[in-house]
Amino acid sequence: MNLADLLGYADILELSKIARNYECDCSSNSKNALIQSILSTLGRRDVFEKQIGGMSIGDLRFLNSLMFDPRNSFSIEELMARARQTGYTKEEQEACNPRETILKFKQRGWIFNGHSPETKHLYRMPDDLKRRFCEVLARQYRIRLITPGEPAGYRDERQLIVDDISFFLEAVHHRELLLSADNGIYKRQLQQILDGMNVREEPVRNTPWRFGYGRMFKEYPNRFSLIYDYCYYNGLIEENGRRLVLTEKGLAAVTGGEKQKLSDVYRFWIRLYKGAVPNLQTLVHWVEMLAKEWVTVDSLGEVLCPLIKPYYYDSPQSIFEQRLLQMMMHLGLVRLGEDERYGKVVQITALGSGVIRGTSVAEDDRIALPEQAPGDRWPRAAD
Repeated sequence: MNLADLLGYADILELSKIARNYECDCSSNSKNALIQSILSTLGRRDVFEKQIGGMSIGDLRFLNSLMFDPRNSFSIEELMARARQTGYTKEEQEACNPRETILKFKQRGWIFNGHSPETKHLYRMPDDLKRRFCEVLARQYRIRLITPGEPAGYRDERQLIVDDISFFLEAVHHRELLLSADNGIYKRQLQQILDGMNVREEPVRNTPWRFGYGRMFKEYPNRFSLIYDYCYYNGLIEENGRRLVLTEKGLAAVTGGEKQKLSDVYRFWIRLYKGAVPNLQTLVHWVEMLAKEWVTVDSLGEVLCPLIKPYYYDSPQSIFEQRLLQMMMHLGLVRLGEDERYGKVVQITALGSGVIRGTSVAEDDRIALPEQAPGDRWPRAAD
């Protein structure tokens, strides 16, 4: 439903509160007059942009959590949880008041209660306002971006990750892969697999802090860790004692020459990483919208890093560059290049736009990883 529809279902008391928020000059006794005045005021670009420009960072994060969600309605518990997650530092958490945030959005006419007995405890954001939020924020963000043009060279991995999943399954099929006590492939065999892939990675060196981005993230480099976990969670491989073997499903994929769909790998990546980066899907949508042409990684990071919550040892900047952009490149969603003057640059690919716009992952759809406590040796993000 659009704003006009939801205003039509609102009672006169709610309409009066919205009208007062925008200082509408109209009769508070006429529902029709209130609706027309609110629509006229909110329809003005200067008023709408002023409202967005004056938002706190917490309110902006809350808005971002709703803008790209395709669902029509949310429970009060969901909204409270999302509002609560907008405080990244101790100071922000102390200042965060979820009920006040939701009330503020209601008084602005940005979210509404349901109008039927079945939906009265649910909330929804007008569809046309969602689109306007995206347009206004994108316009404000683009002003801050640096667009140097196409670099002399760039890296585009296209769908190589799909090919390398097939290569890995072939390796499991034709080799006897032995596992350590931690279920990791022994280093010599792992090196052989990594050497045979289209995108080369170095094995992980001894480091105690790799966790949160996959079941085998501690054992394997970033891209291969995603490949391994994808095959494991999708029932293509299994750890049978101290051996890694194909399942019946995996064997059928190999013998039948079946390739995985990139959209499925992308969906899995979102589900796997969103435990550490809850708003990952929102960030991906912003990259898709803001990097239509080549933009510098630094300027895009300045826009998006305030929306990223630190995760233990990972700062917003490292999450942005390593967990977001690097993995998007491995999935063929973006190209990464180097500009002589501005340094790293990024651009969304046509393949990436299609996958991102055509794939949606539910908010609560995520891979549950084993709990791992970092201990006192690792810097924690603000609680």
